[in-house]
Amino acid sequence: MPVVKVLSYNIRSMRDDTAALARIITACDPDLVLVQEAPRFFRWRKKLARLASASGQVILTGGATAAGPAILCNLRVTVERTEDVLLPLTPGRHRRGFATAVVDIAGARLGVVSCHLSLQQDERYEQAGMLLDRLAGMGVEHAVAGGDLNDRPEGRTFRRLAADLQDCWAVNPQGGEHTWTRDEPHRRIDAIFATKGIEVLGCGVPTDLPGITATDLRAATDHLPVLATLDVPAAS
Repeated sequence: MPVVKVLSYNIRSMRDDTAALARIITACDPDLVLVQEAPRFFRWRKKLARLASASGQVILTGGATAAGPAILCNLRVTVERTEDVLLPLTPGRHRRGFATAVVDIAGARLGVVSCHLSLQQDERYEQAGMLLDRLAGMGVEHAVAGGDLNDRPEGRTFRRLAADLQDCWAVNPQGGEHTWTRDEPHRRIDAIFATKGIEVLGCGVPTDLPGITATDLRAATDHLPVLATLDVPAAS
């Protein structure tokens, strides 16, 4: 069963310390980076490509074409297909979308979705249903989804996702819990979910990895990253 490392990270449009951001991603050594709030405007591809290059990754899909979510990957990843999905727009609210891909990593075929759900409770709940439908329709046995949910574990949206998928931190916590620490109370609003056939070896905010410092975590963006280590069954 190939071991796959998945990082989910809201990078706040790279408006903060991008060198610190690249150091954190590099230290995590992920196979897949599920990005939220990727740059969306002037020269957005160039900015995202610069971050990918600085952290040992390449752009897989997403960015402005998915309204912010993106997926980066390392060279272990073979890409089968990608699709950027724009969700229905509620007038006066922020456009939302999914960056999606089907990939192969060391013989494991995996569906992947990066998401950033609405700040509005009812709209967020509906988007969670769209996310579950998207995962179910990818034509793969195993899948992972991660992102900024804008919801806590006790919230309706979070609970809807956790009812169908494994909440990786809850299954096997490793590292820190809270991903939003800029004000009180600290909250876990970013998460990685996996389908039931995947074994979760550990998941959490990677505070103790070599190369990651509290200074860089504070400087890189206003969220903390979530890193999951997963055993994914190889394709039969």
